[in-house]
Amino acid sequence: MSVLAGLTLLVLGESHMSLQNHLIEPLNAALVAKGAQVHSIGACGASAADWLTTKKVDCGAEQQGSGKLLIKGREATTTPIKDLIAKEKPDVVVLVIADTMASYDKSAFPKAWAWQSVTNLTKAIAATGTKCVWVGPAWGKEGGMYKKNDSRTQLMSKFLEANVAPCTYVDSLKMAKPGQWQTTDGQHFTVAGYKSWGAGIADAIAKLPSEALAAKGAKK
Repeated sequence: MSVLAGLTLLVLGESHMSLQNHLIEPLNAALVAKGAQVHSIGACGASAADWLTTKKVDCGAEQQGSGKLLIKGREATTTPIKDLIAKEKPDVVVLVIADTMASYDKSAFPKAWAWQSVTNLTKAIAATGTKCVWVGPAWGKEGGMYKKNDSRTQLMSKFLEANVAPCTYVDSLKMAKPGQWQTTDGQHFTVAGYKSWGAGIADAIAKLPSEALAAKGAKK
């Protein structure tokens, strides 16, 4: 039986989780197939720190379990993580926040800002006693409108791996070779790419040790 069976997951993400034919549906489906109860919320362009407040974003989406995908468009906002956790009472918060903070189009990676953003969010989650898993960026295609590039993708992945504790890190770069998943714009994948990424994330989470997913004495 999957370690995810019976667990409640709250999945938060950036633009990959905010539109139709993106990551939100295949990831939800893959996690539900492993027995988890899943609520996914996407807010495009939102950095880690944006989940500490309410911030208007240009696009967003939400999906409960295998229910219908709700596209929010310009009505979308982030919700403070402490409010979400109080309402949803998840066993695990899963974060798919990386590309939006990588600043691919800038010559220097904004390390101090990213560190503050990431650690403030992990502290807020840890303060509630909820477990969390942070999913790093996947390989895209060099160039495109977002200036995605392999070296910054790698740097972002290593940065998150080193800084997301007490969350457990899931490395998306191990799920495919550079350029293996086709993109539409360098950063966002085709339906097939998102399906592969969703399955890869669900498999990686299901392989985590049980203590990474459930607090001691947590509800089963």
